[in-house]
Amino acid sequence: MGERVYHPPIVTVIGNWAASLRFKDFRLLWLSTLFYSLATGMEQVSVGWLIFELTGSEFMVGVGAAARMVPFFVLGMLSGAIADRWDRRTLLRIGTLGASAAALVMALLLLWGVATVWTIIALVLALGSAMAFTITVRQTFTYDIVGSGHALNGLALGAMAMQGGGIVGSLVSGAVIEFVGPGWQFLASAGAYLLSAAATLAIANPGRSLRTSAESVLQNLVGYARLMREHRLMIVLMALTATTEVLGFTHMTLLPVFAKEVLHVGPTGLGVMTAGRQAGGLLGLWLLAGLGATRRKGLLTFATAIGFGVGLMAFSLTTNIYTFLVVLLFVNACAMAVDTLYKALMQELVPDEERGRAMGTWVLSIGFAPVGHVGVGAMAGVVGAPGALLINGAVLAGINVATVLGLPRIRRME
Repeated sequence: MGERVYHPPIVTVIGNWAASLRFKDFRLLWLSTLFYSLATGMEQVSVGWLIFELTGSEFMVGVGAAARMVPFFVLGMLSGAIADRWDRRTLLRIGTLGASAAALVMALLLLWGVATVWTIIALVLALGSAMAFTITVRQTFTYDIVGSGHALNGLALGAMAMQGGGIVGSLVSGAVIEFVGPGWQFLASAGAYLLSAAATLAIANPGRSLRTSAESVLQNLVGYARLMREHRLMIVLMALTATTEVLGFTHMTLLPVFAKEVLHVGPTGLGVMTAGRQAGGLLGLWLLAGLGATRRKGLLTFATAIGFGVGLMAFSLTTNIYTFLVVLLFVNACAMAVDTLYKALMQELVPDEERGRAMGTWVLSIGFAPVGHVGVGAMAGVVGAPGALLINGAVLAGINVATVLGLPRIRRME
């Protein structure tokens, strides 16, 4: 018998990272996600910049970011119930086309010069509503296509597509805003959504869950109570997801403030910063995808969340754009990895026919983000943007240290 060849961990990561791309339907879904994220990446730069330019208020920037996330809270459970009831492929197409229509309206208002801060926030609310549905469907659809054996890999690759498209979108957006204005940027965003919808046309798998009996959407909504009763750990995972969203992911709200008042760079610099955020997420997801069906996901989740909090605290030490980008890279590597781990743990906790509900609870959890967006904006107005992130990071790290010590069942989850 030949000797077993030892492969270092990094080699294993490189060899495993693209496993789900063997599935044709997943490749099409991945391409759709890439175009979708191209559109959202452009919007993230432009919306914050537009609102800050119009109002000069950190608080209003937080309100604008919150408007995108409010639908996640309001529609979270409904999106999960619908995802468990109807053809997920069709739902994905409808939601993406709805986002394209909202982006087109935004483009026309800006090009005609009639957009106000409140019309911008209203349309951001519409884009957030479309996203609340499509994001739930994408997570469950990924699991449908690749199966439980490749679930973590597929979810990580899907999130990588979101990050990769976001990098390009952020860089393009900053340049387009500076040279031809935000109206044309939103027109390009509407086109990217259309390409995302077109990529789903060749997907063969409809992605409908295998239910033994057809339940109405109302019955599905009532089923959430049973889900929580039967899977108590879901409640804990929801609370941790919501806490991470409120304290951690809201750092992106302050990027326009850092760009204009701390680092003194223009919209192009903001685009580079937003792209750096996406690049960090891409790095974290690439490493996570390579882990494949790793054990001890619970412990890995806590370690990553604690790193997320410590990274946020480091923003208070940034003195220039280069230091800021390094910290931003690390923070978002942790952010996207922990977010994907929460999604994987939630779906693996429930049977196949309830995965839509599981992702509905995740969407509901991240729907608490408006509290964080408005709060961090208000806090930055009092203690400054670096001070606000120092406080949020310390609280986030502290909560996760306390949880990992106090709830051994969670950290042993696989």
